[in-house]
Amino acid sequence: MVEAVQDAGVVVTGAGGGIGAALARRFAAEGARVVVNDLDAAKAKAVAEEIGAIAVPGDASAIVAEARDALGGTIDVYCANAGLPSAGSESADEKVWALAWDVNVMAHVRAAQELLPAWLERGSGRFVSTVSAAGLLTMIGAAPYSVTKHGAYAFAEWLSLTYRHRGLKVHAICPQGVRTDMLDATGSAGDLVLQPTAIEPEAVADALFAGIEEDRFLILPHPEVAGYYQLRATQPDHWLSNMNHIQQKWEATR
Repeated sequence: MVEAVQDAGVVVTGAGGGIGAALARRFAAEGARVVVNDLDAAKAKAVAEEIGAIAVPGDASAIVAEARDALGGTIDVYCANAGLPSAGSESADEKVWALAWDVNVMAHVRAAQELLPAWLERGSGRFVSTVSAAGLLTMIGAAPYSVTKHGAYAFAEWLSLTYRHRGLKVHAICPQGVRTDMLDATGSAGDLVLQPTAIEPEAVADALFAGIEEDRFLILPHPEVAGYYQLRATQPDHWLSNMNHIQQKWEATR
């Protein structure tokens, strides 16, 4: 058992399936009191009933107050997991860009606005952001997703550097392919880049809990992402050339 989460009040958004459901199950197994959130009320209820949690369906941007009440007045851990796998290029409709920004970034900002006053006053709180390796690197064929996931990572990073001395713990989870409906939605680009090394959602939960125990900000369920991230930072042109080769390979299959 991870002592830091025992009897903690935990909220997991987008937890009707995939990574969110795996996180909710793991927190419950570790002795936390869990709120399961999802836009799909039936899915949220099903997961909640399975693990003895509380379902609070609805828009992840607007459920903090209801979730806090459901947990008896205190949220200790908030998992900003709900995300949108928006494909497209720079030519994607502005509505696609706006929705990706709203779900992948602004939902995290709105949650933090609700959570931070109480957390900073008491000197403790834990914010978990499911970002994706696309937030550290990028994803071919998915400009709105890649750009907004960079934003999600930047916001998590900013929260950590700004408030860690005041008791805030922040974790940014950055997996590559995970065997979920979201991976299926990535189509041929996901088949090329993500499917070959895809892992189960439970492996993401394992990685997060290892990071909690070690008090690490960056959670890499695919350890090889660290090398890609280092190459991107130190040899950007080499990294971009490699990514462009992947882009060309993808274009040749379409």
